[in-house]
Order: sequence, then structure tokens, then C-alpha cells
Amino acid sequence: MRHRKSGRKLNRSNTHRTAMFKNMARALLTYEQIRTTEPKAKELRRVVDKLITLALRNDLHAHRQAYKVLGSHQMVQRLFDEIGPRFEGGTGGYTRIIKLSQPRKGDCAPMVIIELTKKAVDAVPAKKVEEKTVAKTEEKKAPAKKAAEAEEKPAKKAAPKKKAAPKEKTEEKAGEAAEKPAKKAAPKKAAPKKKAADKADSKDKK
Repeated sequence: MRHRKSGRKLNRSNTHRTAMFKNMARALLTYEQIRTTEPKAKELRRVVDKLITLALRNDLHAHRQAYKVLGSHQMVQRLFDEIGPRFEGGTGGYTRIIKLSQPRKGDCAPMVIIELTKKAVDAVPAKKVEEKTVAKTEEKKAPAKKAAEAEEKPAKKAAPKKKAAPKEKTEEKAGEAAEKPAKKAAPKKAAPKKKAADKADSKDKK
């Protein structure tokens, strides 16, 4: 009699079977959809549904129980922060199994796709969780950097305004240009006076 021995053995030992389902659960929570055989998918559904139920509880003991299965703090954080809130108010039906038409080549095992019933618009793998946290910290630091850059930019723009020297040079050149014609005009006016004086002297001599 096989009392209290539920579940498929899948021709594997107990340790091998538990390790396999841990890896498959991590993959399903990471990509939210995986392709596997039908018996494995039916057994995996039991594991993943329990993890999502722990995420709905969302207490310290639930975090520790989920960590025993997933073995990664990043995956536990993703489960409780991203996946769990999607199923609030639900009592089950967190995963679905879709049968494929063609079996696996070689042994003709029936193939299925197991996926979460509620997916994110943009599913992010768990490996990118660290990148997101780094990006968030950079965003927090961004306003301080922008403020510093904003203070530096006016100082740099104010520097060209100090170049008033060319205007003074142009004014000096304009003044010199105005003085030069005056100097040239002086000899022209003096010449007729000399001629008039010479004419007066010549008249006196006559």
C-alpha cells in the first residue's frame, strides 16, 4: 500500500527530484514561462503555487520558507515584491499548463508550456534585478549631480561675457579713425593761408 506517498517519482531519487524542482521553480519565476514535459509540469505546479501563497502571506517566516526552496535572496525579493502582488485576492490558479501538439523527439514525451496566469508587461529576469537596484541608486544621485552641473554651467557661460576687450578696441579704433581725418584736414586749411600771405607780400612789393 502506498499511503502518504503522493507525487510522481519521475525515475529519480528524492534529492535529485527536489533539486530539479528547485531549478525549475527558479526558471519559471525568472522567465514566467518554460517548456517541459507534462508530468514534470504537473508536479512543478504544486511547488510554484505554494511559493506564490507564501508571497501572499508576506511575513518573515514566509520569506525564510521561500528561501529554502529558491536559495537566492534576489529571487525571494522578486517573488514577494513583483510576482506576489499580482495575485492579491486570489485563492489559487496561479499557473496554467498549455499542451503542445508535437511530442519531444527521441522518446515522444508529451510536451507542454507552464506559465504564470498573470504576467508582467515587461518580464525582467532575476539576473537584472541587481542592475535595476544600481540604476535606482544612480537615479537618486542624479538630482545632486544635475544641481552641481547646473551650478557649473552658468559659471562657464558667464566667462564669455567678460570679453568686453574687443568692444573697447573697436571704440579705440573708431576714435583713432576719427582723429586721423582731423590731422589730415589741418594741413589743407593751412595751405590757402600761406598762399594768401604770399599774394599780400607780392602786392606790397609791387
